[in-house]
Amino acid sequence: MTRILLPTDFSDYAFEAIRYALFLYKDVQCTFYLMHTYTAPMYHTEYLIGSPGQIGLGDILQDSSMTQLKELKNRLENEYKNPKHTFMVHTAFNTLLDEISETVKAENIDLIVMGTKGATGAKEIFLGTNTVHVIKKAKCPVIAVPPHFEYEAPKEILFPTDYEIEYKKENLDGLLAIAKQHKSRINVMHVRAGYDLNAEQKKNKGQLEKLLGSSPLFHEVPDNGIIAAVNEFQVKIKINLLVMVQNKHTFLERLFLEPIIKKIGFHVTVPFMVIPQL
Repeated sequence: MTRILLPTDFSDYAFEAIRYALFLYKDVQCTFYLMHTYTAPMYHTEYLIGSPGQIGLGDILQDSSMTQLKELKNRLENEYKNPKHTFMVHTAFNTLLDEISETVKAENIDLIVMGTKGATGAKEIFLGTNTVHVIKKAKCPVIAVPPHFEYEAPKEILFPTDYEIEYKKENLDGLLAIAKQHKSRINVMHVRAGYDLNAEQKKNKGQLEKLLGSSPLFHEVPDNGIIAAVNEFQVKIKINLLVMVQNKHTFLERLFLEPIIKKIGFHVTVPFMVIPQL
């Protein structure tokens, strides 16, 4: 049983991400946790000291959140009618990040799927603030789904790496399960930095080859920068899913997880999976 957390702010973007998860795992026995968090608008001050204007507001917000979650659950059950899928609803007076962290631990969540943007959906931002924070802190893989993405099976997966980190089986279980389910090809792309791999990188590459088995293709590309390399690769091969391992010392941290990444020059329009380094 795969356990997937689906945070929602009830926006169209959030629904698109949920729909992607249902299609991606349509042949897999899953429990989906539909989650919404809320805080009182002034809870930093008046709510905490029990201001008369705030009394009862928490109950109103909770009722509203739960009502919308139940409506969403009914909609998903009626529209998608998949006997392999079970839905749970979860609402909490908490920040999104804290509640996700607690739920991942309490429910033994395997994967989080969410939109790249929240309800505001600023066009110039590649990843919204909430998504960035979740990716940085999550103890399980996260798939961020861009707006208006029409579902396509992840037949071609792009996995950029600098071979700077040690790969373990538990890191890659989620990716390997997706690849097996969809008969995907994993394209491992190494952006050369103008010198040969050192002993540590060679060891890590060998480990990755063993873990990925027969499905991967390994590509060496010139060092024009990771963003240029991803863009150029997509011109040659249409990828359906971009995957990276989170690590403070790699290009993922430096280039992809800045709070604001201008869309200019960066053309990833496919879901983006980030795997924590366990």
